[in-house]
Amino acid sequence: MEGFRPLEELTLMDDYMFSVVMEDSELLKELLERILDMNILSVQYVEAQRNLKERYAAKGVRLDLYVEDDRGEVYNVEVQTTDKRNLPKRMRYYQSIIDVNILSPGADYRALKKCFVIFLCNYDPFGQERFIYRFENRCKDDLNLPLGDETEKVVVNTRGVRGDISDGLRETIKYLATGTVTGAYSDRLDRTVNDIKQSEERRHEYMVTMIREMEIRAEEREKVREEEREKVREEEREKGIEQGREAERVNNVRAMFASGMSVESIANILKADVSLIRKWCGGAGQ
Repeated sequence: MEGFRPLEELTLMDDYMFSVVMEDSELLKELLERILDMNILSVQYVEAQRNLKERYAAKGVRLDLYVEDDRGEVYNVEVQTTDKRNLPKRMRYYQSIIDVNILSPGADYRALKKCFVIFLCNYDPFGQERFIYRFENRCKDDLNLPLGDETEKVVVNTRGVRGDISDGLRETIKYLATGTVTGAYSDRLDRTVNDIKQSEERRHEYMVTMIREMEIRAEEREKVREEEREKVREEEREKGIEQGREAERVNNVRAMFASGMSVESIANILKADVSLIRKWCGGAGQ
């Protein structure tokens, strides 16, 4: 399958491998704790490759990992290996679409859950060489005043070299970047990755997943092509309509000319250029 790597070549920074490894709630819980520098009692709900769509005709998204903890707080964790130059706006959209799917029609806005959108990137989207970038909404006139919307966006840069981070997060980032085991947690991650690579069941699952992914991409390409074809058809329809209107105007001018009206009079009535009226009348009056 062109464009897809064999299971044996995958690392934790590949969508499929990341989603499968994080089925282990303890590994996932520790990952979140290390990134966010907080304690989580337990992970209550995990869904990989979750499709979310706003209730109207909006762009849908497929989340790599959607997580809820014992407090009802929500975490979206994404693996990003291609710099598409749209990460801030993408995080904004993911946040909004998660909120729309959380809040039931008619529910109070206070029902929105605290939410973390986390991207693990193998490139530096902000160019400051930091290990981690944390963002929340604050008052521009007083940075000590948070908005209090309980949203946080976090970007982990596996190529970072700057910033004061914990030894645990440093170990995690090193494993994400290079697959190097430097502690107990990265050892557990590595053993899980290797177990998955050696599993025939996972191999079959991966093949099925990749085939479906190819089908989805083909469907998306066909949808784009059909939209382009429809655009061409619409342009041709509009062109045909305009040509029809033009022909009708020419016929009307010629009828006026045939009735004895001068080219100048017709141009004056229609507030049109005299040379254009002459052209429509077959060069008459020159």
